Amino acid sequence: MSNEQALKAIQKKLVGKKLSYKEIYSIMDEIANDRLGDVLTTYFAASGYSKGFSYDEIYFLTKAMVETGEKLKFEGIVADKHSIGGLPGTRATMVIVPIVASAGFLIPKSSSRAITTPAGTADSMETIAKVTFDEKQIYEIVRKTNACIVWGGSFKIAPADDEIIHVEEPLALESFDKILVSVMAKKVAFGSNHVVIDIPYGKTMKVHHKEDAEGLARKFKYLARRFDIKLETVLSFAKEPAGNGIGPLLEAVDALKVLEQEESRPLPLEEKSLLLASELLKLCLPDADEKIKEEAKLYESTLAWATDILVSGRAHKKMMEIVEAQQGDPTVRSNRLHAGPKTTEVPSDKSGKILHINSHNVSIIAKVLGAPQDRRAGLFLHKRVDDTVSNKEVLFQMYSETDHRLSEAVDSLEMFPIYDIE
Repeated sequence: MSNEQALKAIQKKLVGKKLSYKEIYSIMDEIANDRLGDVLTTYFAASGYSKGFSYDEIYFLTKAMVETGEKLKFEGIVADKHSIGGLPGTRATMVIVPIVASAGFLIPKSSSRAITTPAGTADSMETIAKVTFDEKQIYEIVRKTNACIVWGGSFKIAPADDEIIHVEEPLALESFDKILVSVMAKKVAFGSNHVVIDIPYGKTMKVHHKEDAEGLARKFKYLARRFDIKLETVLSFAKEPAGNGIGPLLEAVDALKVLEQEESRPLPLEEKSLLLASELLKLCLPDADEKIKEEAKLYESTLAWATDILVSGRAHKKMMEIVEAQQGDPTVRSNRLHAGPKTTEVPSDKSGKILHINSHNVSIIAKVLGAPQDRRAGLFLHKRVDDTVSNKEVLFQMYSETDHRLSEAVDSLEMFPIYDIE
């Protein structure tokens, strides 16, 4: 009966009609229990992309995703930061989590694998630690360290979401409403109650226009109210990746360089991480205990507080605790992680100033190189927006597991250029 109800609901959505909670629950239940199959799941995902969802349907979808899976329960303030993604090479979560945990807040982070970019946070974290744990293990990691960075699909947290992501990935297709529901279902299921959402926008992002980013921010705040979550959104215009590395391992290297305060660290990634961490600290502070409030008073702002935690090395120490708790090597350092083994440098074919880096094409080339399946594949960007470059100067370096993939990526650059130089 449930299967028949789900099929009728999908048919109804495909012709643009609104669905009730009962209808949406029947679809999520079928998907979560692997009874619907990829074809029908794709039809449902496509119906949402083309027709969109009403505010009530968005709430029903989120609630049904949570209710058809497992849930975690933590006491007190449960902090979280999430980016809607679409900007490769911006692994801020791996910097923010240890900063916020060092400040005394609980921040159990459920992260996704790559959907439209060459690496998700879970993919990058997996290059230095395990990310697949059951419920009991996650509680233990958080008890030890105040934090975790785990893959949200490692146990039944909003399982329907992971099935929908699976069918969306080949087309790199993700609607704004689906992004919203996917993010918020994981937040609710993980017990998060103080959340900062990063919404990058730009011409090669998931969200192209500021007006769309503002509309998405309003929907996030609406859902947060329905679930009694304190939530802030941070909108940022993105002309380029915040880091230099693109691909799971190279993005982990960037995050480690920031935590280690390595001289060659990508400063835009550090700045973005500190901004988002400070926003999350600001959101959590009014509900914090007196001990945390007393420490915060030592600083003129939450940005100064976050900066001190990073610069003093406390964030790096905390990250190594998290890595060890997640069965990784706590002595790991950025200079010991190596991409490749096959590599080639790509020079500029003219002199000029870099106006823009096409993030969409960056993702395509990184995937041709083998990312995210090949953890060591990807690109390292030597030049950034507003840099000047001379003819034949190296713009970026490509890494892959095989010569064939490297050769394919070189050939693909003509159709998918990365740098706009004038």
